[in-house]
Amino acid sequence: MIIAFEGVDGAGKNTLVTAVEKELIAREVAVARLGFPRYEHSAPAHLAQEALYQRMGDLTDSIHGMATLFALDRHDVADDLSELDSDGYVVLLDRYTASNVAYSAARQTVRDQTKTGSDSLVHHPIVEWVASLEFGQLGVPVPDLQILVDVEASTAQERAQDREEQDASRSRDVYETDRILQRRTVEAYRDLAAAHWRSPWHIVDASDDDTQARAEEIADIITNALDVD
Repeated sequence: MIIAFEGVDGAGKNTLVTAVEKELIAREVAVARLGFPRYEHSAPAHLAQEALYQRMGDLTDSIHGMATLFALDRHDVADDLSELDSDGYVVLLDRYTASNVAYSAARQTVRDQTKTGSDSLVHHPIVEWVASLEFGQLGVPVPDLQILVDVEASTAQERAQDREEQDASRSRDVYETDRILQRRTVEAYRDLAAAHWRSPWHIVDASDDDTQARAEEIADIITNALDVD
């Protein structure tokens, strides 16, 4: 199984993935883990990072350009992910294609000022464009399950700011400091989850600190699915 954990920066994805990994290992499940973007291991991801810190001129102005860099990062390991899946591993991913979709759609609607409270971003043209690019042209495997680590944008922003103050190496990039973009991205993720975009989704409320309970809940879902298979 390939399982993607999604959510805005500061939602608590890394903490939850770590807890789920530990829980699955305790249950003797074969686990592999990877996080995106792979800034230190991928040339496209590194260039995207440079752009996010405004060191690549006007590259961040291009929504499709940034989305392509993030997609190419996944393309680099697409075969590895498929092989791990075929070999029986549960592959835990901290961010995946839905992150590219959510941020791209949110950026586009912020730019166009087209989003209203009743509109679903699932039907935005850029959603299908990213999916076609990653799952179609670049051969990135479709996940079997997606976990939305859901918090209000304001809570995620506070956590990211606190993290930045405690660790200078975790400074926020231009996406993370844009409050309107973060709010729209939360909306986009919720739209994707509600529509079960490309796979089943499971939503966890990460507004509190009960990570272990959430990890056990997700591990139960995974192990039950493995038993059915």
